[in-house]
Amino acid sequence: MLFPSFFLGGFECSTHRLRSGRRLDLVAGTGHDRFAAADYARLRDAGMLAARDGVRWHLVEPEPGRFDPSSAAPMVRAARAAGVLVIWDLLHFGWPDHVDVWAADFPDRFARFAGAVARVLRDEAGGPAWVAPVNEPSFVSFAGGQEGFLNPFGEGRGDELKAQLVRAAVAGIEAVWAVLPGARIVHTDPIINIQADPTRPQDRLAAEGYRQSQFAVWDMLSGRLRPELGGRPEYLDVIGVNYYAQNQWFHNPFGKESVLLTPSHPHHLPLRYMLREVHERYGRPLFVAETGIEDEARPGWLRYVGREAAEAIRLGVPLEGVCLYPVVNHPGWDDDRHCHNGLWDYPDEQGRREAYGPLLVELRHQQEVFAGLPAGRAPAAAADPDVRQLDAAARHMGEMTAHTRDAARGG
Repeated sequence: MLFPSFFLGGFECSTHRLRSGRRLDLVAGTGHDRFAAADYARLRDAGMLAARDGVRWHLVEPEPGRFDPSSAAPMVRAARAAGVLVIWDLLHFGWPDHVDVWAADFPDRFARFAGAVARVLRDEAGGPAWVAPVNEPSFVSFAGGQEGFLNPFGEGRGDELKAQLVRAAVAGIEAVWAVLPGARIVHTDPIINIQADPTRPQDRLAAEGYRQSQFAVWDMLSGRLRPELGGRPEYLDVIGVNYYAQNQWFHNPFGKESVLLTPSHPHHLPLRYMLREVHERYGRPLFVAETGIEDEARPGWLRYVGREAAEAIRLGVPLEGVCLYPVVNHPGWDDDRHCHNGLWDYPDEQGRREAYGPLLVELRHQQEVFAGLPAGRAPAAAADPDVRQLDAAARHMGEMTAHTRDAARGG
């Protein structure tokens, strides 16, 4: 096994600035910065011995070239004390105000920061180091470079931003390896399924081209595509795929609201086949790095993902794990609404968090299904989820996503 447990927990750690100028810091917004020790202990006690978490660049480098580890080191120590392996995101949608993501020196700036974080991990982690240089570079380049609803709010510059993020990731990997030669590198991006509406067969090539674009960053990092960016096969170490209910839709060339391919839709592609395609394309260690949904559908969604993970293994995909993301509820990006999408809720003053019981029960069931899985064998087939509930939750999540994007555009 790649990780000490098949199921991981992920802490939402976005730190980008909104169009209003307000900086998000969801590590602080969820109380995870104050209660990291209790949070990691909760993960351990729930049988999740690995996690995704984030280092906040704007705090680690408050001034150009001055690195302050005080926000990161206590969290690294807390994870070590709890016995939880953490994959540390270095850039999770945010960077300091004194850094220009479009500038020629951005990769070097990021590399110096990555080296500083590597030194913290060397001194404090006390074990294997895991780093995710840039979280979801494909999404950032689309949302922040092409469509303008995420910082840096660029429009029509998606390819330019994608190249910048790949250069930065390459430079960051080298900086980490200079300090920690054995560090494992994780690259996370959404996997998507886009199809042409059957009533518009003329859109098939455009839809397939859009779908294939999900692989561009991984291709660049491995040197298959645009080798002048510096990619090499060894940089593509571990692949983390992020998958949510909104990740499948009909291609819409008219810019109208997309038709989601919900789990019961006849054109919905089971997740198992999406996982198989990634494995067959790259042959690298693979895990589901983010997955989750809101409200009462949470246990049903985990049941769906667990079933698909089991079926992917049955198809020969060496799937290494599934990360519940987020593992604690968090405030909404633009409206601070209480997003009930985690296993645990906001903390009280002593750091206690109430668990969402139905999701905890389903997690324990899934852990039993995957426990002690012999090499090369798939777990027993799981019960089917209530797809009608998942359909409704998917549509709700799609509406909330559209609302958030409109708000981010100022609409």
